[in-house]
Amino acid sequence: MELNRRTVIASAAAAGLAATTLGGTAEATPAGSSKGRKPVKELFGTLADGTKVHRWSLENGGTRLKVLSYGGIVQSLEIPDRRGRYANVSAGFDNLDDYVASSPYFGALIGRYGNRIGKGQFTLDGKSYQLSVNDGDNSLHGGAKGFDKRVWDVEPFTDGSGVGLHLHYTSVDGEMGYPGTLRVKVTYTLTRHGDWIIDYEATTDKATVVNLTSHVYWNLGGEGSGTIEDHELQIAATRYTPTDSGLIPTGELAKVAGTPFDFRHAKPIGRDIRAGHEQQVMAKGFDHNWVLDKGITAKPEHAATLRDPSSGRTLKIATNEPGLQFYSGNFLDGTLTGTSGRVYRQGDALCLETQHFPDSPNHPSFPSTVLRPGQVYRTRTVHTFNN
Repeated sequence: MELNRRTVIASAAAAGLAATTLGGTAEATPAGSSKGRKPVKELFGTLADGTKVHRWSLENGGTRLKVLSYGGIVQSLEIPDRRGRYANVSAGFDNLDDYVASSPYFGALIGRYGNRIGKGQFTLDGKSYQLSVNDGDNSLHGGAKGFDKRVWDVEPFTDGSGVGLHLHYTSVDGEMGYPGTLRVKVTYTLTRHGDWIIDYEATTDKATVVNLTSHVYWNLGGEGSGTIEDHELQIAATRYTPTDSGLIPTGELAKVAGTPFDFRHAKPIGRDIRAGHEQQVMAKGFDHNWVLDKGITAKPEHAATLRDPSSGRTLKIATNEPGLQFYSGNFLDGTLTGTSGRVYRQGDALCLETQHFPDSPNHPSFPSTVLRPGQVYRTRTVHTFNN
């Protein structure tokens, strides 16, 4: 009989076992680790302008998380497999210089607008705005210097059942072309059950558009362990948003039935990744927004489940967002070396970004991403880990 995650953690703690993990060894969860430990701060590096970047280490419920003040980056997220062996399941670097010079958004907070805006342009209340263009003719993930490249103010906390970090950043009026001064608060919480929750909040002093997300690259076998094509993925969506050659949505909400985009029932990612569908050819794999059946919800509801059959690790994602961007690591090309010392090749990690739809400001039929003064942007994503 396969044990559940909490049983594995408790058994490993009682036995005091040591466990091997990719890139090194890690002790099995010590007794009492289900109680959150106070976040620990350490210097991670210094930017060229002298700004210090710190790393915060958190642990609760058997999940271990390391976060940088630069970009709010998840530098490491460790969870056990079915035998209690820990591995870091988030791709990233072991040094600040690589994050600054060559990161494809590894583990970062994304804003002001996650995903793409066509030609970096939109019109709001009759006024046109030109954004920073950094992806061909388009604006991607907030522009050339989005939230992923900003140093956030970090405030640790502990409460009765969770430990975490409050991350704060103020984006000034006109930054990357966006209107309004946007005050952002993102909270990372590890619960006593080991769930990782992200809460996003923002307010503005002028009408603007906002679409915040997290860009963790997952490999549940352990970062640097190889392909994710054997991972089994299920997405609770009957439609997706096809794109043009620049990966900008056409406006159509196409049915997934009968296409490689049908993940309504769990299937190995590699089964249809080379099916030759014209949308896959343009994206070099999967890099699309799925229209979640549940729509926008008051509380987080199920969006996707990812499972690695080899390790038994499972990730379940719940959100109140209406969309999920599944990116299959198409542009990883073997030039980046991760924390394990191994290079990342195409398909060695994947992203599951909870969000509103790409290019929504230019598609009135899409759920609105407009935020106005007096309103509060508020959304939550919950990551639940099992084995």
